[in-house]
Amino acid sequence: MIRIHLSKLLGERRWTQAYLAQITGIRPTTISDIYNEVVERLNVEHLDRICEALECDITDLIEYVPNKEKKTGANLIIEEHGNRKRK
Repeated sequence: MIRIHLSKLLGERRWTQAYLAQITGIRPTTISDIYNEVVERLNVEHLDRICEALECDITDLIEYVPNKEKKTGANLIIEEHGNRKRK
């Protein structure tokens, strides 16, 4: 699983989501989705802007935590129409 630490980083700086959106040019709803870890995809340009604004490294912002249940390899089923379905 991917963990996003934007809430922690903003809290440490006492920045609001609105302020981050303003200085990065990223839509407030996108910042909110990243902040609340409900975003499905992360745009590389957004990550670049956030890291630049916060003067942090990408590893400060996102972290990989191994899944308890594997989602790849033998545990991955690809159906005829191309969708992936877990066993």
